[in-house]
Amino acid sequence: MIPESLRALLDETQGQRRVEWAGRELWLANESWGELAISLQGAQVLHFLPASATSPSADAGWLWVTPTPQDVPGAIRGGIPLCWPWFADESPDGQGPMHGPARKADWRLDAADEHEEGIELHFSPAGRLHEQLVPRTVIQANAKRLHVELITEHRGETPVKMSGALHSYFAVADAHRCRVEGLAGARYLDKRQGFAECVQQGELGIRGALDRIYESNREVVLDDGSRRLRIAKQGSDSTVVWHPGDDLPNDTPVEVGRRFLCVEAATTRLDPVWLVPGAQHLLATTITCEDV
Repeated sequence: MIPESLRALLDETQGQRRVEWAGRELWLANESWGELAISLQGAQVLHFLPASATSPSADAGWLWVTPTPQDVPGAIRGGIPLCWPWFADESPDGQGPMHGPARKADWRLDAADEHEEGIELHFSPAGRLHEQLVPRTVIQANAKRLHVELITEHRGETPVKMSGALHSYFAVADAHRCRVEGLAGARYLDKRQGFAECVQQGELGIRGALDRIYESNREVVLDDGSRRLRIAKQGSDSTVVWHPGDDLPNDTPVEVGRRFLCVEAATTRLDPVWLVPGAQHLLATTITCEDV
């Protein structure tokens, strides 16, 4: 589900182009393999609709974006924000912005590799975001899948502890009727219960507000009753599942509040990454769709 104004820009797009939307520069593609929309603020994927989509909700794409995004320099809620170089409020000094500076920063498109089956895009920040770490992102899209990589390179002189997430907002028919398969038996921290440690009994059914960090590197399936999205990942031993329930953020209207569910590839307090000088870390997610 994407805002009507963004839907209109995609409908008017043939091939690829850059446009302005909600005060931000976007890169759009409407090709034979499908549709893709990326905000240059945060190198954030906002929309993906592959040509192979056949489910009843296929016209909405696989990702959700609020119809009332914050003004710049606020972040856009939805799509796949990049949380870097820390997740949530886990900045080293406790003073940094929520989810780190990457999601609000300006990024530039460095390269685009087009081929018959799809496209590969490379982005890097327009300015320095960390004194020792340098991120870049690679986005691959084709008629069957979306793949997003967040790559961190250590160019400094001392070890650095980091975390992060690909904070994916998936479009669903009703979040409170979704099922996430693949987490049965996994240990998790329940943020709504003071980070109490629990174990998932059976598959996860969403029935209301939820904010959990699962200790898991397994692939999961998000089933909303009309389609099944398969979500695989790399470089991540945490899976975050989040929905605010009825306590919606200010930038999320009530009428669309149940149309998303976040299932995130992450590194968190459960699996922080220590990078030494010269090392790299790859955090990635790969999304495909099963026929229902």
